Amino acid sequence: MRRRSRWSLLAPALALATAVTLTVTPGPSTAAAPDPAAEIGTAVDAYGRIVGPGGQLRNPAYLAALLEQIPAQYVTRMLTQVAFPARLAVTAGQLVPGWDVGNPLRAGWAPQRGQTRPVAFTNRHGALLRGHVYAPRTGARDPYTGERLSPPYPSVVITPGSIQGSEGMYVWLAQDLAERGYVVLTFDVQGQGAAETLPHTTGDAFPFCNPLGAPTDGEMTGCPGVPFQQLANFTVGTEDAIDFFLATPSAPAPNPASDGARVDAFNPFWRLVDRRPDPTPNAPGRTTRLAIIGHSLGGRAVSQVQATDRRVSTVVALDKLDGTARPVVPALAVQSEYFFAPTPSFLGGGGLLPTPTPSGPAAGRERAAGFDAWSKAGVDSLLIVPHASTHLEYTDIPLVLPASRYGQALTSVYVQRWLDRYLRDRPSAAPLLAQRFRYLEPTAPGRWTPITLSRGPLLSRQFCSAYDLRDRRGRHRDLDISAVGC
Repeated sequence: MRRRSRWSLLAPALALATAVTLTVTPGPSTAAAPDPAAEIGTAVDAYGRIVGPGGQLRNPAYLAALLEQIPAQYVTRMLTQVAFPARLAVTAGQLVPGWDVGNPLRAGWAPQRGQTRPVAFTNRHGALLRGHVYAPRTGARDPYTGERLSPPYPSVVITPGSIQGSEGMYVWLAQDLAERGYVVLTFDVQGQGAAETLPHTTGDAFPFCNPLGAPTDGEMTGCPGVPFQQLANFTVGTEDAIDFFLATPSAPAPNPASDGARVDAFNPFWRLVDRRPDPTPNAPGRTTRLAIIGHSLGGRAVSQVQATDRRVSTVVALDKLDGTARPVVPALAVQSEYFFAPTPSFLGGGGLLPTPTPSGPAAGRERAAGFDAWSKAGVDSLLIVPHASTHLEYTDIPLVLPASRYGQALTSVYVQRWLDRYLRDRPSAAPLLAQRFRYLEPTAPGRWTPITLSRGPLLSRQFCSAYDLRDRRGRHRDLDISAVGC
């Protein structure tokens, strides 16, 4: 079933500017003149997840499910904290009801569409991290192709964003990938969500560290992992999460300073994980079929980790890919038009530090963030900028903070197709260059509805999307997919 919106009415006109090319095609050198009315329309569309057709406020099933799940999650979190008083999680995700309840319509995913287990492990500083592992059901079929799924499966580790991002906000992507044949770990970094706030390995008494001590290993203070808003938390978290994810009964996770905490020695789905080397020529020397995905500061962290961790075969950065990192493995970058506030460029734009630009937005802004560095290095890369997207596009947050109606669905489709290519040795670039996609969207607890996504109307009309890919047919390169003026 196709959902029509005012976006779909623009499809015929936009299709002329969205042709896929199989040759090297530079975009035009100058952008079109700014259109204030169009920019205002885009800013309005950035609230689609809340007020758009089928959005949170227009779906009665959403509100009913949310009211049921918030108290249940909050009580569970508080009881867990009471049971382990020496492992304090002083975070918004722990204390604010509903902070990371995610999309309540996904509550019926397990065991109907997949399986999941809660996990806990300590990072290298001894802080207790909590998360979940997702995997296909035994005997399941791919819900899109009907293909029977059988282990071993490729691996995915998802690192959350900063400013108190937590794992519950990324369940949408973990579930979408698991039901298609991946084993996926979501987790909270130290100081966020249900993870512990303080370290345990410094030898100090409560609060287990000395905030006035000399910082080491990239930390900001002598209290490792404090404050939570630092890159080290996310790089350390990603690396330690990979260690846990790949642990087995014969080679358990390190779990340093875990006394007094209930931790898991290994991934409960360890038998399902494909531990063979990556077979694709795009990631030579990679030791496992593992993707790392990160959002916000987590996106910067995974950009850095892919350059140094030989276990990583491909990386996905959700707002944004870090162009200062050394490009090593193929990278998918999904990046946004706005930060938190959807604002036309002539009123300051949607960046973290608003600056009015009367001449219109710089069309190549998102390409310059990281894609250009990967393309220049000759490493496969794809940049997608969803229409009317915000920095919150990739987090499921109930009823507050703007995000577009279909940006998350479009992101999921591209991540699925990207991982199919780079973790499963499916060499054709054609699925990534398609113009229409089918997506299964949760519309009520236990119900998923097929929708059709048309690429043209759902890509930014202000900022360039681009690709630079290689397959057996050669190099496929377009630096301005929608011809917005890069």
